[in-house]
Amino acid sequence: MRLHVTNETSTLRAVVLGQPGSMGKTPAADRTYDAKSYESVMLGIYPSEEEVYREMSAFEKVLLNYDVQVFRPWTLENCNQVFARDVGFVIDDKIINSNIIPDREDEKEAYEIVYDQIAFNKIYNLPEKAHVEGGDVVLYNELVFVGLYTGADYPDYKTARTNAYAYHFLKELFPEKEFIALELNKHDTDPRRGVLHLDCTFMPVGHGKAILYRDGFRNPNDYHLLTEIFGNDNIFELTQEEMYHMNSNIFSISPGVVVSERNFTRLNEHMRTAWGLTVEEVPYSEISKMGGLLRCSTLPLIRSED
Repeated sequence: MRLHVTNETSTLRAVVLGQPGSMGKTPAADRTYDAKSYESVMLGIYPSEEEVYREMSAFEKVLLNYDVQVFRPWTLENCNQVFARDVGFVIDDKIINSNIIPDREDEKEAYEIVYDQIAFNKIYNLPEKAHVEGGDVVLYNELVFVGLYTGADYPDYKTARTNAYAYHFLKELFPEKEFIALELNKHDTDPRRGVLHLDCTFMPVGHGKAILYRDGFRNPNDYHLLTEIFGNDNIFELTQEEMYHMNSNIFSISPGVVVSERNFTRLNEHMRTAWGLTVEEVPYSEISKMGGLLRCSTLPLIRSED
C-alpha cells in the first residue's frame, strides 16, 4: 500500500474505520479517559454497543457509496476500538504509530491487518516519552498543526495527550513541513471547559475554509494565528455548545463532500449554502458521548490530489 495523506480534504481513497464490536461494559467514572465520557457515565447516558454499531454502520455506508476502500481493525474482546485516529496517523507517505495512553495500548495489535500491507520503512514508532495522538495532528499541505499541552501539570491530566517532545520529534521527521504548535485548554471532567484534541476545536474543510472554536486555545494568539492563515471570511466560528457537541469533528471525503452529524443544523446549513459543499448527514450523537465523533473514528491512509 502506498500511503499518501497531505491534508484533511483531498479525495479519500482508503481509510481505517474503527470497530464497534465487543466494546465491553460501561466503564466506571474513574476509568474514563476524557471529560465527555466521564460526563456520560455520571449522567447514565453512556452509549450501548448496539447504538454505536448502528451509527458506525451509517458512516461506513456513506464511505462505501463514495468508493472509499474501508479497512477495519480486528475485534478485540471487551475493548473499545471506535476511535481509530488515536492509534496512528499518516503524514505524506509515513504512518506514525502513536504512543497512546497505557490503558489503551492493547488496541494497537488489532491493526495488524493494516500494517501488514505497509512497507516496514514507512512505519515509524515514537520514542517512549513522545506522547501524541492523531486527533492532535491536523494537516494543511505544507503546514502541520499540532495541538499540545505544555503546562507543568501535564502528568495530572488524562486529557493532555500530546506533549512538546512529540512535537519536536515530528518536526525532525518531516523537515520539509512547517509545524505550528497550538496550546489547548484541558479539563478531565467538564467537556465545556477543555478540549481533548485539536480536532475538537479546529478543522479545515473544503477549499481554504475552516471550523474554529475560539476558547479551545490557552493562548489567544493561537486563535488569531489561525484566523490570519485562513482569513476571517473563510471561518465558521463555533459556540461553546456547538463545541461541546463536537461540531468541528466532521470528516471530509473530498474538497466538495463532507460527512457531518445530522443534528449540526447551523454548521451543515452554512457548509451547504455559504461554502457550496455536499453535506452527507449521519447519526453520530451517541458516539459523541464517548469523547469523539467522525474524524476521531477514522485513520485515512490514502488521499489523492485530483
